[in-house]
Amino acid sequence: MDHLKRTETPLKQLFQEDFKIGAAVNPRTIVSQEALLARHFNSITAENEMKFASVHPEEEVYTFEEADLLAAFARKHGMALRGHTLVWHNQTTDWIFRDRKGDSVNREVLLERVRAHIHTVVGRYKGDIYAWDVVNEAIADEGAELLRSSRWLDIAGPDFIAKAFEFAHEADPDALLFYNDYNESHPQKRDKIYALVKSLLDRDIPIHGIGLQAHWNLYDPALEDIRAAIEKYASLGLQLQLTELDISVFRFDDKRTDLKEPTPDMLETQAERYEAVFRLLKEYRNEITAVTFWGAADDYTWLDDFPVRGRKNWPFLFDAEHRPKPAYDRIAAL
Repeated sequence: MDHLKRTETPLKQLFQEDFKIGAAVNPRTIVSQEALLARHFNSITAENEMKFASVHPEEEVYTFEEADLLAAFARKHGMALRGHTLVWHNQTTDWIFRDRKGDSVNREVLLERVRAHIHTVVGRYKGDIYAWDVVNEAIADEGAELLRSSRWLDIAGPDFIAKAFEFAHEADPDALLFYNDYNESHPQKRDKIYALVKSLLDRDIPIHGIGLQAHWNLYDPALEDIRAAIEKYASLGLQLQLTELDISVFRFDDKRTDLKEPTPDMLETQAERYEAVFRLLKEYRNEITAVTFWGAADDYTWLDDFPVRGRKNWPFLFDAEHRPKPAYDRIAAL
């Protein structure tokens, strides 16, 4: 598919005066999508290969082989590299929370283990990775609680977030450090993210940015809610990045499985949505420093089979054959 001669203007050129344009990749897509990635993107993020469970399966064992492939790909193509992610309630190996008898460790042991992990991982990619998602998805979605229930919170207390940022800054003082979360444009979650990050800034914790995951769809969130979130986060004086952008053609609660390809109406609505989103993002080019898609083309997306098993999704600017979709044409004309 990528042997076809490409004529469309590269995304990274379209937005060179605005922000970096990135894509999440894995060891398979850096092969299957190499030509597309090299042409259109000037930044990449590891989809899963730098997460705790991927690089640190056992206390004395680090497995960097796949992460190293992605770092080498970024160097080969002169791309910026984002690190994702150091502390998360998911995809974290259970050993970090337990002693040899299987009981929970105490706060001191957990913090020393995560400090060692962060120093090893961040230290390995120092000079390659310019920004890290240090803490991922620590906010509770619903209710009055600020932080979601997790082993990190249960053992170390809410201070685990500040400690992770301090450890990352120790390991690489030049790296930009981000708090990253989803549903970031929903008003209740937005206000909680703002409160958490402000509390870190008030304590002089080294944090430089907020990552808006931007797993959106054709209808949600409302454009005015995206704008309000950008405005509120930007008021903290930090840089903002869209870290995991995709625009699903289905509402989250839509369970249909009958489509084998997107309908013309879906593609048109998606094109209108992408145009409106990028028009808005360009307004905030002074605050937004990178926009990263959580993938590059419709042949591979984590939204296949999620949240509905057996269903294909088509969330990107390029189709399964890596050809530009109407959404690409619309934002190229901005």
